[in-house]
Amino acid sequence: MMERSTAVIFVFLVLCICRTLGQTCEGNCGVKFDLCSCHSTCTSLEYCCTDYKEYCVEVFPYSGSILGGTDFIVLEASFNKSSEIICRFNHNINTVGYVDENSRGHCISPLLYETGWVPLHISSDNGTTFSRVGAWLSVHTGKLDAQFKATMVNSTKWQYYGTPDVGGTLEMTWNTSLVSVERVNIELWGYSETGKPYSDNWQGEWEYLYSLAKDQPNSGSFSFLPKPAENGFSSWELGSLRISPSTYPDGMWNVQAAWTEDHALAWHLEEKFRQNSTVWALEKCLAWDQLENQLPNFLSEIIDCPCTLAQARADTGRFHTDYGCDVEKGSVCTYHPGSVHCVRAIQASPRYAAGQQCCYDSTGAQVLTADSIGGSTPDRAHDWGSPPYKKPPRVPGQSHWVYDVLSFYYCCLWSDNCHYYFKHRPSSDCRRYQSPSSAVVFGDPHFITFDGVSYSFNGKGEYTLVTSAKKRLTIQGRTEPVNRTTIKATKLTAVAMKETPSDVIEVRLVSSHNGLEVLQNQKTLSFSEQSWMDLHGVFVFSPASTNVTVMFPSGAGVEVRLREGTMTTTVLLPEEFKDSTLGLLGKMNGDAKDDLTLSNGQLVLNLTNPEEVFSFGASWAISNNSALFTYDSNYLLDTYYYVPRHDHTFVPVFSVPESPDDPLANQASEICSGEGSQFCRYDILVGRSPSMGNATKVSFQSHISLVEDLKRVISCGWLSPPKNGKKEGTTYVQGAKVQLSCDDGYTLKGSAERICQENGQWTGDDSNCVVTSNVAGIVAGSIIGAVALIVIITTIILHSRKQKRKDAHSEEAVTSEAL
Repeated sequence: MMERSTAVIFVFLVLCICRTLGQTCEGNCGVKFDLCSCHSTCTSLEYCCTDYKEYCVEVFPYSGSILGGTDFIVLEASFNKSSEIICRFNHNINTVGYVDENSRGHCISPLLYETGWVPLHISSDNGTTFSRVGAWLSVHTGKLDAQFKATMVNSTKWQYYGTPDVGGTLEMTWNTSLVSVERVNIELWGYSETGKPYSDNWQGEWEYLYSLAKDQPNSGSFSFLPKPAENGFSSWELGSLRISPSTYPDGMWNVQAAWTEDHALAWHLEEKFRQNSTVWALEKCLAWDQLENQLPNFLSEIIDCPCTLAQARADTGRFHTDYGCDVEKGSVCTYHPGSVHCVRAIQASPRYAAGQQCCYDSTGAQVLTADSIGGSTPDRAHDWGSPPYKKPPRVPGQSHWVYDVLSFYYCCLWSDNCHYYFKHRPSSDCRRYQSPSSAVVFGDPHFITFDGVSYSFNGKGEYTLVTSAKKRLTIQGRTEPVNRTTIKATKLTAVAMKETPSDVIEVRLVSSHNGLEVLQNQKTLSFSEQSWMDLHGVFVFSPASTNVTVMFPSGAGVEVRLREGTMTTTVLLPEEFKDSTLGLLGKMNGDAKDDLTLSNGQLVLNLTNPEEVFSFGASWAISNNSALFTYDSNYLLDTYYYVPRHDHTFVPVFSVPESPDDPLANQASEICSGEGSQFCRYDILVGRSPSMGNATKVSFQSHISLVEDLKRVISCGWLSPPKNGKKEGTTYVQGAKVQLSCDDGYTLKGSAERICQENGQWTGDDSNCVVTSNVAGIVAGSIIGAVALIVIITTIILHSRKQKRKDAHSEEAVTSEAL
């Protein structure tokens, strides 16, 4: 008991000393003091100021819908029953929180117009001071995990309601824990954008419209028979349903709630829509067509689509799966029938914030709108929005709905007038698409540069993998011994990266080496609730604890995969990086001879000399002032921070020992074969791990497959069918054949078969369908027959007249004689 009292007194004294010296975390989160720290690394270093968790708060859950309404707990901070909590998001949006029966503080997330981490400040004195600091992750409705939103049962029925043969009741369900009350209201909220497009007064806003039901039991489900909205509300065509506590006034902002995804409000449109949805939709389509004619052309600044599905899935630095058409989830492609997978360009276009969408069929060929309603379509507003968000056309999700999706309903889904839509949203083919170059680090560690040079470097330390002054990109790697006592080989255990002015992202092995940890500016990120995060100047995707993909605005992508306790790190760089890279992954210029260039500019002359290659690697050790890594343990501080970044005392084994008596020799022979076998053998016979050797083999083969998928594909561009004819074949890459033919009554002039050649040109001549020769003969015969008939009739008439004149002369002669 005495010891416990002493400890309490000691903590109290330290707290008093820290506060006296100004070393409190109140207003100082992120600061490192002399005696203690309020930086996120202090927890693992065990020198946090005593009030660190009181003022530098964590919340649970840490994420929720961009539409708001999530009730989250402020962890470990202390509140009392009299605390009046106000939560301030992004420095200017306040919501009212509360204290529960367990004295835990709660906040309610607000309706936002941006995604990503939003600054959070919490007041417990009704807004007088905001002493606690944290962050909140706002998530796009389409990327939000299903557990955090209400579900529209049979969502297609909701969005086709009122069109022919679609009617009846609609149903929605939700997890009752999202709204922790006994009775709820079901509200409809609408979204609209006003003001002149691309002007300063262009604004987007959510607005409460009306309630479908009030004071309903919070049963987790609701069904209703829709009817056309009254009081002009049917003019709202985009919206979302909100389930909120019935104790609040109608349409009160920022209360605990569950939302459906935003959707086309077909089910509440005016009676005119239900009477003839096709005519109604055509009028809307024509109005949209006129609007598009007045808006600027954004097509020239968006990226071209990859030619094949393999390219699209491999180019992870610039393209990401479109959640509305995903081959991994059954290829439910509502808006792209006939496609099995679509991707979206990750970055919005620079000026107009436009997006690109690319779709592919089961053969892996790109689907074009000129051939199919399910083709690839560009977007005036990128679906995922783009920084700085908040205003059209950058509002995540909703701007895309207003300018690209509702119009698709008007012209294509609710009527059969897609030609209007595709006039403004034509597919871009892939003739200008350029694949990125790839390089990789794997195993103990082995390197394959952008230009295909492979080598091993087993230095211990922290090194520059890639640096590009032109693009302001830096990627660094940390290596540690495979075994800290006996094995003289290393492996990659952390990668840190930054593209100025982005956040610093670090991916590293967890201490047990069975998972990957992601840090943002030295603070650990959790992906337990969401797999995608919009960060400052960078996106991070982590669908599992063993996979992380980092994507930068330049199009650079970094993929990290965990295999048998080793990190395989692939770097993808677009063509714009050509001639601008240095580091362990070489110069990306198509010339393999200069890839191994030391940091002082000297070339490695003998690639087969492991000592010379080792000197090359050591030259790329980073300096203290350039390090991007996090040093949040005494081991990291002592091993890397306080010492030279390259450990000159660590001399690895340079060559693979070949001994028939080695107990692992047989396994090495069985596992390692073919190209790249030397890397596999090294990891088994030097690293003493058959599983690591097998992982190295897999990583090597995966890289070879990636390089193959990213090979340039020649495209000859879309080929149109001849007028009054048709074509067979909708693939336009090298080797593709297109058959051309004519409708009945027409003859083909030109080539009946055209093949896409290596030079990007089609074989043969342009094809036209002309009237067939027998038809021409019939026409000519008819003309000749008609002329002949006219001649005959004319001859008969002339002959008849001549005969009449002759008879008249005869009569005159007889009369004359008689007289």
